[in-house]
Amino acid sequence: MSTNTDPKVALYVRVSTDGQTVANQERELREVAAAKGWDIAEVYRDEGVSGAKGREARHGLDQMLKDAVRGRFSVLMAWSVDRLGRSLQNLIHTLNDLRATNCDLYLHRQSLDTRTPSGRAMFQMLGVFAEFEREMIRERVKSGIERARRTGTKSGRPIGRPKVSLEIERKVRALRRRGYGLVKIGRQLGVGTRTAQRIILES
Repeated sequence: MSTNTDPKVALYVRVSTDGQTVANQERELREVAAAKGWDIAEVYRDEGVSGAKGREARHGLDQMLKDAVRGRFSVLMAWSVDRLGRSLQNLIHTLNDLRATNCDLYLHRQSLDTRTPSGRAMFQMLGVFAEFEREMIRERVKSGIERARRTGTKSGRPIGRPKVSLEIERKVRALRRRGYGLVKIGRQLGVGTRTAQRIILES
């Protein structure tokens, strides 16, 4: 990470709705930068953009990361970690992009500064949690596939079972109670005979 004692910094500010403003975030970050003697190179803003959206939908974030690659600043300042991303995966992607450019991170609300030993340790822990989340997702997917293979199902339904609405199922049962045969029920409701039979047997 950067070791420059008087770095050039960038501010990243974001709000989720048009009714909010980034002014307060920017003001607080400017005050911190001034107190530390840091020179602000650029301010990047995403207004009315959810933190759950990816980089492609957050133009301020995208431009900031591109400028980090160009070396326009060596420290990124954000008001809070949730300004960078709402999901752990999106957050880790952003942090990894910053680390790849040898750029440090300052988070005001969390008092995190990766130019310090404790800040660097926290940065590394975020990567550990992200890897844990990825492993959990992979395990859930593998378990679901294995369960489907054992039970002969696909997406929680027996393979080959037509999907019909509850209204159709109700009508099938009603026609059966009136004495209709399976073929006639299927023809009238536009469903297969086997589907009609299955609905009746499950009643």
